Amino acid sequence: IRRALKDNIWLINVGSQHSTSKRAVEFAEKFPQGVFAAIGLHPIHLKEQKIREEIDPLEEFGFETRPEIFDYEEYKKLAGHKKVVAIGEVGLDYYHLPEKNCEAEREKQKENFIDKPIIIHCREAHGDILEILKNFYCHPERRCGRAKKLGREEKKNDEILHCVQNDKMVLRGVIHSFGGRWSQAQEYFELGFFIGFNGLITFARDYDKVIKNAPLERILIETDCPYLTPIPHRGKRNEPSYVKFVAEKIAEIKEISFDEVAEITTKNAKNLFRI
Repeated sequence: IRRALKDNIWLINVGSQHSTSKRAVEFAEKFPQGVFAAIGLHPIHLKEQKIREEIDPLEEFGFETRPEIFDYEEYKKLAGHKKVVAIGEVGLDYYHLPEKNCEAEREKQKENFIDKPIIIHCREAHGDILEILKNFYCHPERRCGRAKKLGREEKKNDEILHCVQNDKMVLRGVIHSFGGRWSQAQEYFELGFFIGFNGLITFARDYDKVIKNAPLERILIETDCPYLTPIPHRGKRNEPSYVKFVAEKIAEIKEISFDEVAEITTKNAKNLFRI
């Protein structure tokens, strides 16, 4: 964290369950500027499982998860902290679903996602994520009817997340570590979403088309550390200061300057997270 701040790189520590969300808030409290928190329940923490996988051939990682039932009141307490700028990671992850009871597990993940924006994890589940967003949320620039007035305290805590309009919520968010098709990216843009890229793009060419075509104004850059370390540090532990290598790769693919990528993506993050 200190190395990142020394390079004038700000960061959001993202929780994946209540304990790590609480730690993200605690770390944010330690630094007066440049460190923020997001709180949420990642879909892989809805059941007990051992995960071991190899996204990058040079980087294998594994961990165990324990089941956690979403406690609205506990997460609401964390969400009210002044350094919490987003809800996440939440979303759907079908990659780790067991072959048995697959449909039941999918429904369980959906139930824990609804009404909990804003940093979305999506792995092999773009169809269902888009369905949920289209059914329950509307673009902030679209007219969905007269907005219900939020109370002052409720608005203070929730204005960065959503505002209610009739039976739908206006949602602003990001599909982090985007790995979908260009057509899917366009659907997210239509809903007012950003897409995020990390170190994967520095050594895998699967993302070039989306990056080339996507408006820079709809892109965020991230690390997903300690995993997915970008070249030239691939194979080592990732950290926030390495996000500059992601920006360099985007600049190369889009044939624009590094400074332009850094300026626009920083502006995107500040606008989205209200920091």
